[in-house]
Amino acid sequence: MPTNHLRIEARKLRPAIIAVALFITGIACTLPSHADDKASDEQPKDSGLYVKVLLSTTVKMSKLKPGDSVEGTLARDVYGADRKLFSAGSPVRLTVDHLERRRRTPNDHWPWVVNAFKPRHENYPVFQKATVQGPGGDIPLQVSLISNSKMRQVFAQGKKGKSPQASPDEPGAVETTKSVQKKPAVPTVVLEAFGLEGAATGAIANTGESATENRIQSVPAGTHFRIVLLGDVSASRSRPGDLVTGRILEPVLLNEKVAIPAGSLVHGKVVKRTPPRMLSRAGSLYLTFSEITLPEGNRVQIAAYPAGAELNERSHTRIDREGGLHGERPGKAWMAINLGMTAGVAKVADDGIQLIIEAVVSTATDVSTAGTGRIVAACASGIFMATRHGRDVMLPRFSEMEITMERDVSIERVPVTASNNEAGSE
Repeated sequence: MPTNHLRIEARKLRPAIIAVALFITGIACTLPSHADDKASDEQPKDSGLYVKVLLSTTVKMSKLKPGDSVEGTLARDVYGADRKLFSAGSPVRLTVDHLERRRRTPNDHWPWVVNAFKPRHENYPVFQKATVQGPGGDIPLQVSLISNSKMRQVFAQGKKGKSPQASPDEPGAVETTKSVQKKPAVPTVVLEAFGLEGAATGAIANTGESATENRIQSVPAGTHFRIVLLGDVSASRSRPGDLVTGRILEPVLLNEKVAIPAGSLVHGKVVKRTPPRMLSRAGSLYLTFSEITLPEGNRVQIAAYPAGAELNERSHTRIDREGGLHGERPGKAWMAINLGMTAGVAKVADDGIQLIIEAVVSTATDVSTAGTGRIVAACASGIFMATRHGRDVMLPRFSEMEITMERDVSIERVPVTASNNEAGSE
């Protein structure tokens, strides 16, 4: 066979080689990976306080420069144990210190082929200082940016589309759940703040009685409160038995007294998980919470389950009546991308197998290899489509959740002493 003819055949084989590589990569990307399982099992330690700021305007964070300012208001009250540090709606001003490259947060928005071509890192502004306008004037804080996105509220739905949340008039209802309707997504910046206790001296108001004497309060079933997760949880990486830790954002008040102070830790575990599977079947995740650790060190056994969550506006996760989190079915755009890739795989497989046969068998022609090409194309496209996995369920670190108590719980508050603090720190 002439050399020029071989070169032409080799050039024609390049698309087939590329298609095979993409096909293998697509299958590999859908297989479960446990490379980070060890890291995900280790729950990060609690450190600063969680601060959420609603921006006054949509800001492109990657376009900010050192020295630029971003303004907004506090989305919720900021508490430290039994005391409120700042009120919701307080003006906040953030100043960019410098920019750095950060790895993008995993999401369930698009199939792997889209994520494979998106940059793995993006420019993030580093905010080291923030100013909150309190009752006594501007208060400087040390902060660290956690995330920046548009968030929306998702609640568990009952049989007729009603939320099972307790109404604000019921015992144990907290201020954050007065409205159970789905709220529109708004640009939000989540920060971790440090040194609040010293910075907020003089601007702090008590939310109720402090724990100066032993008292026992009964928290009724149906009481719900918001927590922030201190570690990543997902249907693809988490396993049954993995520990889940959260921190209560606002104190639970009963009869105008603090029953469960803000900052208390809630401990739970992954009960069941189903990773995203082939045939575009979505994953699911079931969590349960069994213990609360109060700031003074007391441990209280509870039984609670998720009843709501705050997710990215483009997340496709729903919550059922039992608190299970489920990925939704692939949408039209998701399926269109998969079908387009399937058609491309079929075309390249058809042409590629014909070129390979013609290069190996000198008597082969396009007509004689057409049937074989179609069979191979059908098999390749069928395998590719069948191996597409559905949406994942992802709860990144510092995701907000609303949990509901399943049964009555008696909580004993004891005086906060030096010995208690030392025991809690241990």
